[in-house]
Amino acid sequence: LAKKSLPHKSSCDNTSAAELLQGPHSPIGLSAVDIERLHVDGILSRVTSGGEVGNGCWMERRIDAAAFVVVDALRFDFARDHLPKSIGAKLHPQPPNNTLNEHNNNNNGTSPWASTSKSSQLFQFVADPPTVTMQRLKGLTTGGLPTFADISGSFGGANVDEDNWVDLLKGTSALRRGWITKDDSDTTRIAFVGDDTWVDLYPHQFDDSHPYPSFNTRDLNSVDDGCLEHLPRLLKSLGRKQQHKRTPNDEQPTTNDDALEVMVVHFLGVDHVGHTYGPNNPHMTQKLQQMDEALSTILNTIDATPADRCHAVFVLGDHGMTEDGNHGGGTDEETNAALFAHFSEGCNMDVSVALNLSGSEIGKHAEEAFQSIHQIDLVPTLSILLGLPIPYANIGGIVPSLLPPSHLIGGNPKKDHANDSEGNINGSNDNQEIPAVAAALALNAAQVWRYLSTYSDEANALPVGDMTALREILGSAATVYRSALSHPDAND
Repeated sequence: LAKKSLPHKSSCDNTSAAELLQGPHSPIGLSAVDIERLHVDGILSRVTSGGEVGNGCWMERRIDAAAFVVVDALRFDFARDHLPKSIGAKLHPQPPNNTLNEHNNNNNGTSPWASTSKSSQLFQFVADPPTVTMQRLKGLTTGGLPTFADISGSFGGANVDEDNWVDLLKGTSALRRGWITKDDSDTTRIAFVGDDTWVDLYPHQFDDSHPYPSFNTRDLNSVDDGCLEHLPRLLKSLGRKQQHKRTPNDEQPTTNDDALEVMVVHFLGVDHVGHTYGPNNPHMTQKLQQMDEALSTILNTIDATPADRCHAVFVLGDHGMTEDGNHGGGTDEETNAALFAHFSEGCNMDVSVALNLSGSEIGKHAEEAFQSIHQIDLVPTLSILLGLPIPYANIGGIVPSLLPPSHLIGGNPKKDHANDSEGNINGSNDNQEIPAVAAALALNAAQVWRYLSTYSDEANALPVGDMTALREILGSAATVYRSALSHPDAND
């Protein structure tokens, strides 16, 4: 019921990733030769120019910019069944009539459309109780488990005192993470519009901030109207533009002064309609139709991203709601939210081996597991995507199917993309991507173990038997990983 916060922060220092994977305190136990090989292969980031320039903290960043869109109380069935112009259209661009009927009758928690588009994925997005917005936003940014002990924060507000991806974005060198080039100012811009809970948690982190009061549950439209007012401008600023030098015919040279690396949008009307009228009411139908139109605009804008850029949008619910429109507890209706991830063409998700990982690579229950993920799993995934270190207290696990091919980011491939003699895209095959995904999972596992060990030593001692069993499981996996790296054809 209670948890102590630790003051430790994950680092973007040159050696921070290597320290997680090797040395006497690392559960992974790689050798210096292994680490060097991961650097040479471009799997772990290598810093140049006196330690100032890189393309990611621990690993190469995989997306150029992201939109983080919260539809408050977006229950999984709302996303699956009631957003046909946005989520439905992207999951299956031209569904046959019988597929639509099967889709609407599908009650097993998965969408039959999901396999038709590798650029879009819909997950059951499981929230940990308490299912109230402030605690869920803490979990979605720290990767930890806020508890019932601080539930009062939902009615008063409190800053986040643990490591999180919002602070890491603002506090980590944009040059080191590959967001900017050496000739640009070393700054990152983040924008926010919507539910003012975000600015209670992060009062100074957003460069372009437009909070709206969220407490009046009978106000169904004010927050959403504010989001819709600012949305076109924010979408226009998302991502860096290709710069060119000024010529005599230029009235305005291309600049990136207002470019946004991340934009956060938090719609609130679905939640308020639920509290006021319940989920099975014409007001909910009308509100979901409004959300469908808004999300369609966002997704279509992402699709219009230039082909040399990779932009991603994550549409998610922070929690669900009961049949009487409430939330806060741990029932399936309250915890079963939705996550919809969509990537622009430049992410080249069609050649991402991560999307084809099955039981033979990561365990016999992998396919079932990734149809339903925990909300905290988005935190390490988003961190790797943006070239950030994973927040120190995160206990979520990376979702491999949400990792685009690392070498296609920003139009700067590590290898030529021309087709080889066998018709494959050079540098986009399993030989390169599986080792990269494995390294990401190893870093994630080492980071979680570091946190649990430190927490047990400095805060509350965790059960010895459970920690021993966990260390044995991790040790077995690390042995397999080290063996694979030592194989002469480890990239095959």
